[in-house]
Amino acid sequence: MFGKRYAAAMINRSAENDQDRRRFLKAAGMTGLGVVGAGALGGLATGTASAATAAAASGGVSDGAVLNFALNLEYLEAEFYLNAVTGKGLADSMTTGTGTRGGVTGGRAVRFESRAVRQYAQEIAADEKDHVQFLRSALGSAAVSRPAIDLQSSFTAAAQAARLVKPGLSFDAFACEENFLLAAFLFEDVGVTAYKGAAPLISNKTDLEAAAGILAVEAYHAGNIRSALYERGDGKATVKLSDARDSLDGPTDDEGVIDSRGRANIVPADNNGIAFSRSPGQVLNIVYLTPKAATSGGFFPKGVNGEVNTSAGH
Repeated sequence: MFGKRYAAAMINRSAENDQDRRRFLKAAGMTGLGVVGAGALGGLATGTASAATAAAASGGVSDGAVLNFALNLEYLEAEFYLNAVTGKGLADSMTTGTGTRGGVTGGRAVRFESRAVRQYAQEIAADEKDHVQFLRSALGSAAVSRPAIDLQSSFTAAAQAARLVKPGLSFDAFACEENFLLAAFLFEDVGVTAYKGAAPLISNKTDLEAAAGILAVEAYHAGNIRSALYERGDGKATVKLSDARDSLDGPTDDEGVIDSRGRANIVPADNNGIAFSRSPGQVLNIVYLTPKAATSGGFFPKGVNGEVNTSAGH
């Protein structure tokens, strides 16, 4: 059970707008959010403007909008990893919310070759599922539903763009362990840079701390996948995928698992040893698989749900 201050912060800060926050307050009262007293709820309902309201007034986006953007990405990662290790994705009860709920195309259990990679995948799948559950709980009634997700043709398009497969040929991310790791590499670095890029947009310290915690976990995941690919000798393939990502969002924030001399490059970072950042728009360029401004495509054929939904274009 959440403590009073934490639950109060979530209710006040997480809704995308005042209407969502009122629904959250109503839901909390109906379900008896035990540790939150009536006085605390009343103060939130009648108190000063929330960060979401202030952000809207200044032309920015609310913390809830940023967290919902992250939730779309967590849906994608959770569906990918859960399918790889169990052959099925999220339970229906974890995919409801605002916006149009979509299905998942593609995905099946991977026949892992090594015990280590199987265990890596199982642990990451559990973490991604937990991320979905946490963000949905934090957002309450403002949480977006899972959008339509493509785990089939999208990987083929990405692999063709990276020249991992020739035009006309398909890339099945679930066909073997190597394909799985390369597909995971495509996601993991994007997740790290997405959370780092979103950090300055989050105004509430509680939300920021939670996002930082997820960023740390995603960074562990990325380092794990990058190390596994380096040990397999798949460095050149990761460079191709890295170049493809750069072609979509701009050539300043990506690196493969080997450098120009062929040496290990497990941590992609700038000259100060600081991890790269991507804006939400740049992240959407990659998951939509387009360098242009767009509202759908690639892994999200009907777009993501929520206020932040348009790729940057360059």
